[in-house]
Amino acid sequence: MNVLGVETSCDETSIAIVQDGARVLCNSIASTQDVFADSGGVVPEDAARRQVEFILPVLHSALAEAQLSFDNIDAIGVTKGPGLMGSLLVGTMAARTLSYVHNIPLIGVHHTLGHLSSIWLEQTDTPLFPCLTLSVSGGHSDIWLRQSHTNGILIGSTRDDAAGEAFDKGAAMLGLPYPGGPSIAQSAESGDLSAFNFPIGLSQEKTCDFSFSGLKNSLRLTAQKHASNLKSLQADLAASYQEAICLQLSHRIECAISLYPEIKEVHVAGGVSANTRLREILSSSVQPLRLRTPAALSYCTDNAAMIAAAAYFMHTEKHEASTKAFETAATVTD
Repeated sequence: MNVLGVETSCDETSIAIVQDGARVLCNSIASTQDVFADSGGVVPEDAARRQVEFILPVLHSALAEAQLSFDNIDAIGVTKGPGLMGSLLVGTMAARTLSYVHNIPLIGVHHTLGHLSSIWLEQTDTPLFPCLTLSVSGGHSDIWLRQSHTNGILIGSTRDDAAGEAFDKGAAMLGLPYPGGPSIAQSAESGDLSAFNFPIGLSQEKTCDFSFSGLKNSLRLTAQKHASNLKSLQADLAASYQEAICLQLSHRIECAISLYPEIKEVHVAGGVSANTRLREILSSSVQPLRLRTPAALSYCTDNAAMIAAAAYFMHTEKHEASTKAFETAATVTD
């Protein structure tokens, strides 16, 4: 089954075609991260205008790469939210138009379910359920207990800021460019991760929730204290700050494992899952369980391949998705 995916929730314009939820035939992406580097973040109105500019060229590029026409497409999956309203409208209107013109079924996909489904792109072995999935990006930090691709329960989420946002805001405090995750990771490579003792949020609680506001405030105060020589301490601050974020994520997964001993695998997805230090820590902390990460770094950040995969799983598991899937107010299958 070939599913064409459309992802325009933020500043990436992406269209992909995925076969049977795993085999990526094409994954065309136009990103504007460099454009928004000067502003220190995405400007919603500008992002929407660029979505309009890129959507057709990206579509043509995807079809050409896959060497397919709409006669070969069995369904269309599109991100329906959450995200920037203007950007989402571009993608949903494009997908609805293609669905109507070519008489192809349309499946609306929650952005988070897309990230959860990114784990299976280019994977050929059978998934083991139940599993835990840590989904971390600029907009969310969640832990899901999953019984299948589309059936799961949210057992932990952030009480304030998302991990990706903590990276972006931390980078700005240190004078590093946007996006903050890669900038801090690069700076941290030459730093001492134990140089500064930053707090790990909610460390006194046995919880699967996250909190990064206290950590951000601690970095702000430390940066102000060392303002005169901030540049010379930049790498140490970046390494110590990154370590505090990664350790909190790891501690919450360890807590979840202890609460749900029946799980068979641990997955990590979302933009922050590209962080090398996080992968190192989790690989050790989840043993003897297997840690699954996206097969390519391009599947960590926003992309249409994950949306196509999610749409495929929603179609094949519709008997579950229509009843008990993701029993939370933030359902990903409505």
